[in-house]
Amino acid sequence: MTLTRIAVNRCVRFLRLLLLFDAAGLGLFAVAGTQKALIAGLNPVMAIFMGVLTGIGGGILRDVLVNQTPTVLEADIYAVAALAAGVVVVIGYELHYPAFVVLTVGALLCFWLRVMAIYRGWHLPVAQSQNRRD
Repeated sequence: MTLTRIAVNRCVRFLRLLLLFDAAGLGLFAVAGTQKALIAGLNPVMAIFMGVLTGIGGGILRDVLVNQTPTVLEADIYAVAALAAGVVVVIGYELHYPAFVVLTVGALLCFWLRVMAIYRGWHLPVAQSQNRRD
């Protein structure tokens, strides 16, 4: 095995580890943002969107700082995972389930969706442009 191959393998492992931490952070910030919005008295729909914005905000800032297109703007499951976490938190809050259980389930769902998108190549559908000559 050449030195270049070893370096590439280490970089790929580091990137996967970074993406796993990103997925965990997305889940934790999405549920925390949703919960804080609910506690502040926002209605459930707005609380979900505040959770999504809280979750994806860190990833957008990271991508902008390293001069990349933000992941959320690509056809990747990123904001949808945060949205799912927010929905779980709002449903659990409305049904008066214990906060720890609801937050854990929401964060794990978001993490699972993001990891599946990374490792299985799940993407959202992308609209195709139609170039017509009329």
